[in-house]
Amino acid sequence: MTRATPDLGTVLNSLRTSRGWTLAKMSQEVGIALSTLSKVERGKLTLNYDKLQMIARRLNIPLSELFSWPEDSKSIQTKGLARRSIGSLDNAMPVLTEKYDYYYLCCDLHKKLMIPMITRVKARTLEEFGELLTHDGEEFVYIIEGSVEVRTEYYAPVVLKTGEAIYLDSNMGHAYLLAEGCSEAALLGICACATNDLEEIMTPDTRSQID
Repeated sequence: MTRATPDLGTVLNSLRTSRGWTLAKMSQEVGIALSTLSKVERGKLTLNYDKLQMIARRLNIPLSELFSWPEDSKSIQTKGLARRSIGSLDNAMPVLTEKYDYYYLCCDLHKKLMIPMITRVKARTLEEFGELLTHDGEEFVYIIEGSVEVRTEYYAPVVLKTGEAIYLDSNMGHAYLLAEGCSEAALLGICACATNDLEEIMTPDTRSQID
């Protein structure tokens, strides 16, 4: 039987119930309003980077675990040799934001040393994109479709076309924009950092920003 597509609400619900917590207890532990958590678990809301990072830290889990299947007997958890996962858009975890649409891959693997994703670029200008993103670690991006203008904090803008790639320090402010004349672009992104738990790796902002 094919498993349903994972989502953030399901993962948070599993993390909460595995601890035997009510929504009120979860709210107290992670510092997010009960009504907000309820909406996230029901798929009515998603959370921005700061909120997801705070949840991971307060629950003492790797941030990558928020993009993995809830742990069960079918989840691949062990680090080391003989791990493998086959990913596709059909079994990816979608997180849709104003800047990008993310599709997180290989969600059956826990404690990943990398976070692989397919990303669709939506913003055309920096004004539309907003503040450059920064997060710990490094990232590799390969252009699958279209062309993308890469803006970074310390380098001149560069346009990458289908088949080209960039590797950069994620601590440097950066943004991926649709290049002039391009209406659609898709990227393969792989994020990683020096620590095995990926606590600072990039996560999306949100369709519904939470104060």
